[in-house]
Amino acid sequence: MKSNNKFYTSDDLHLFKFAKNWKKYFSRKVSSYIKGDVLEVGPGIGSNTLFLIENAKKISSWTFAEPEKNFINELNELCSKLNFKSEVYNSTIHEVKGKFDTILYIDVLEHIPNTEKEISAIKSKLKPNGTLIVLVPAYNFLYSDFDKAVGHQKRYNKKLLVSEVDLDLIKLFYLDSLGLMASVANKFLLKKSMASKSNVLFWDRILIRASLIFDRITNFSFGKSLIGIFKN
Repeated sequence: MKSNNKFYTSDDLHLFKFAKNWKKYFSRKVSSYIKGDVLEVGPGIGSNTLFLIENAKKISSWTFAEPEKNFINELNELCSKLNFKSEVYNSTIHEVKGKFDTILYIDVLEHIPNTEKEISAIKSKLKPNGTLIVLVPAYNFLYSDFDKAVGHQKRYNKKLLVSEVDLDLIKLFYLDSLGLMASVANKFLLKKSMASKSNVLFWDRILIRASLIFDRITNFSFGKSLIGIFKN
């Protein structure tokens, strides 16, 4: 999704689609809150969607709001595989019509310079008692060349996310404790601006599997990513 003049490229998104263990992991943590009419904002090529749907409650419809026109064909193709009503907007949330039971921001909010305007739009699109699910990169001290390269405006801690969203909090927790250590290494030692396929596969096949254990041991108290679940 756009932020200033930088956004994820198709190459970036196709690279991270190989992170299947990660997608399964975070999706299982949030899917029980996904139901009814769903809006996924900034889905890119839709590589998270099927994982999010897999363990979700009854879904009535799924709407995509993606501002990058280069991703629209892949999203339309994905829609043809879904067994419920689906629709693609080549736009931000501001142009989407209707109201929703669930709104998803998976690795999107950190790209947006004016989050106040974005949250206002979210509130206007949520049905009464609707749910907002947000996944963002954690800890601004870890902001690195990689973040800059993919258009991140910032990273988040719990206090910042709760204050920006300003909705009733249901659940707030970190994921991927071992991935956090890798981010620390990249920030202060490796200083890479972009991951390679081998980097992504090592993280997904080794570190994520280890994080499944260590996150529980540490009670989800720290990690590379932060998830917030909020109620309107």
